[in-house]
Amino acid sequence: MKNAITPLAYFFIVLLCNPVIAQKKNISLDELWSGAFSPKRLESIRSMKDGSHYMVLEQNEDTKSSTIVRYAYGNPNKKEIVINSSDVPFLENFTDYSFSKNETKLLLETQVDPIYRRSKQGVYWVYDLSSQKLIKVAEEKIQEPLFSPDATKVAYVFRRNLFIKFLDSGITRQITFDGDFQTLNGITDWVYEEEFGFVRAFDWQEDSDHIAYMRFDESDVPLFSMDIYGSETYPFPYMFRYPKAGEANAEIALYYYEISSGNRTRIQFSGDQPYYIPRMKFAGGSNSLLLQTTNRHQNHLILWRWDTETQSMNILLEERDDAYVSVHDDLTFLPDTSFLWTSERDGFKHLYHYNSNGKLIRQLTQGPWEVTDVYAYNPKKKEVYFQSVEGSSTERGIFAVSLSGKTKRVLQPTKGTNGATFSKDGSFYIHSYSDETTPPVYTLYETNKNKPLRELLENNDLKEKLAEFDLPDKEFSTLELNGESLNMWMIKPRDFDPTKKYPLLLFQYSGPGSQQVANRWGDERLLWHKGLTQSGYIIACIDGRGTGFKGAAFKKSTYLNLVKYESIDQIEAAKALGELPYIEASRIGIWGWSFGGHMAAHCLLTGNDVFSMAIAVAPVTNWRFYDTIYTERFMRTPQENPKGYDLNSPLNYADQLKGNFLIIHGSGDDNVHVQNTMRMVEALIQENKQFEWMIYPDKNHGIYGGNTRKHLYTKMTTFIKENL
Repeated sequence: MKNAITPLAYFFIVLLCNPVIAQKKNISLDELWSGAFSPKRLESIRSMKDGSHYMVLEQNEDTKSSTIVRYAYGNPNKKEIVINSSDVPFLENFTDYSFSKNETKLLLETQVDPIYRRSKQGVYWVYDLSSQKLIKVAEEKIQEPLFSPDATKVAYVFRRNLFIKFLDSGITRQITFDGDFQTLNGITDWVYEEEFGFVRAFDWQEDSDHIAYMRFDESDVPLFSMDIYGSETYPFPYMFRYPKAGEANAEIALYYYEISSGNRTRIQFSGDQPYYIPRMKFAGGSNSLLLQTTNRHQNHLILWRWDTETQSMNILLEERDDAYVSVHDDLTFLPDTSFLWTSERDGFKHLYHYNSNGKLIRQLTQGPWEVTDVYAYNPKKKEVYFQSVEGSSTERGIFAVSLSGKTKRVLQPTKGTNGATFSKDGSFYIHSYSDETTPPVYTLYETNKNKPLRELLENNDLKEKLAEFDLPDKEFSTLELNGESLNMWMIKPRDFDPTKKYPLLLFQYSGPGSQQVANRWGDERLLWHKGLTQSGYIIACIDGRGTGFKGAAFKKSTYLNLVKYESIDQIEAAKALGELPYIEASRIGIWGWSFGGHMAAHCLLTGNDVFSMAIAVAPVTNWRFYDTIYTERFMRTPQENPKGYDLNSPLNYADQLKGNFLIIHGSGDDNVHVQNTMRMVEALIQENKQFEWMIYPDKNHGIYGGNTRKHLYTKMTTFIKENL
């Protein structure tokens, strides 16, 4: 009789012979938010004017020091330490740096305190590259310092007023004096910072003797107040100007200031004063100030040139749209003062070339795909380098197109996510690459022959570390719904069995022009999703109508009805996935943050026969509570579109709650105010609906700090496991 191997004995043999199975681990929430899974990246790459060198900021975690290093593109052995914080006794670890235009000095940023999403204040130092001397710009913490082009001065903002530091004499001159709680000079107000994406609202003219700056008068903007609980006996109210949809915005004035004489001139527009001025910079000539303006509906954008000598204002180009025109930074001037511009005028975002007077020369790119970034211009090759989604809306490639528009070549194919930082003359580029299974890799290329010269950074150690957990990968596909092909990813358990039934959790953001379904390296949230699959869940994400990179019509289809069609798509997607043989249709949940939180709440209530659970983090619950610039761009004002605001608000569907609902918010959220959650909670209470909620004291829209993220994700993990 042959020796028989029992099933139990066979199991242990397999376990011992397969170390991957034997050593399989789960990622703990302690590890997840410790930073242990963050990839290394090349930080603050700055290409130098000579086209042969670049600088990089390097942080040493062991010595807690910062170093700026100069490298040669063509020589791997040439490396020069420009400055190391540990070599200067009184210099703190610096977190960023910038060049003067003539590259004779560096501005070093230390002791930074964040204010809002993009604004900050810090202590700044000027480092002279030739003398190796350091000068502190100001004793106080200041905002947005900027060298004059000749590097003899630094302009900055302190307590909402503009100042100039004369580096040779050490003298500081204050040039505005009316900055206060409702007046800002040289920096933007809250809503401009958040929605137009910039803080510094001044710029130097090429002669280094003139500054143009914006002045914000917020006296008519309503005050918003939120309690800060802190650690004292009494909380205190934090008040700031926040224009909610339909309310008054700040009045903007532009000024032109001459340093040598102290003369100040109000910059005037021909015709009516524009409502928004989302961009300003000196470019396209020594006497040329470029301004972008929009009306309140943001469907008419004008690019202006103001001549500083004649003080005349001329229109270079205009963009109009039935819905809205997006503000961008794709304005690039070429050596002959002609310029590049991107536009959606043919239905997709593409590159256009204009002469210096704003006359269209030609469209450089075209097709049913979008340009996603404009990198550089090579004057010798007469090539423009850009990133696009040609070939796949979920991936990014890098291309070169001739200025004639006749030839185009592929530098990096549209596979995974490719990015680039080009040298000043375009002869070299640092290529960054990642995809679902590849953490960021940086490689130096010679552009003309598109030849890789050397690898600069890789993350193989991170890849090996994550391999210990045997996490599943995303599966990319499309879902045909409502006449559209919607991009989707799905993550199944590593031991997925198609004969079993699994609960499904949908994650989404869904905001206009956004994208969650992309083939790129993920973050801690993605690892958390993958960790949930180890507990037997399937996670999926669908980018529905209104999301980006599939053309203007797809993106703008939700105009005037935010969340309506997006919610329909998520509900229909859940129904379609629920019909798969391995999905348990009675156990489908949805979650999201911010716009995604709004979506999660709305889908749970209006799709109560589909979703059994939802988590809404920092949700908008009625667009009436959100700011003017963002909301009115997509919805117009509540006075013009009351049904669009209210019919798509979960506040009006509280009576339809059937599933399990968790709402989470930070009480110090300056962006999506906790008012949104309080109103949702009150609506649910009045309908006698049971739910769970969590408020994080004094935490902003990101809900982080100390142990907060771990607590938040522990809360969500527990809720999912108990209710889905």
